[in-house]
Amino acid sequence: MASVKDDMQDLLEMHWQEIALNKDKIKLNPHWEAYADLENEDQLRIYTARINGELIGYFVVIIGANLHYKDHIFGLNDVIFLHPDWRQTHTGAKMIEFAEKCLKREGVSVLHINTKVHQPFDGLMDFLGYNVVERVYSKWIGE
Repeated sequence: MASVKDDMQDLLEMHWQEIALNKDKIKLNPHWEAYADLENEDQLRIYTARINGELIGYFVVIIGANLHYKDHIFGLNDVIFLHPDWRQTHTGAKMIEFAEKCLKREGVSVLHINTKVHQPFDGLMDFLGYNVVERVYSKWIGE
């Protein structure tokens, strides 16, 4: 994470502005130490899309054993983002396909990618052969 953390700052802010819910209550404040811990445990994978060295997208995946299926390694995406200027290209698909190949070589058998209902990219997920398998409900219950 340290290798891309500085590069990610502007895109993270753009991502948060576009995607986050409850922005008035929950401010962007990444837990960099937890990412470092995952990296030290060899459970963090970061895939990036760059144009002439400039970061235009990232796909962060946490890998590990699944509590229900101990014979398999699952990849769970933490965040995925592509700069809006590049969304009508094949850049997002290429980033995900590259990640899939790398994860498969590492023994990952299932990759979950979650998307926001209010900012879907279902067409891309369908194109890449992903299936809708779960719904997640969210409710602000803080003070």
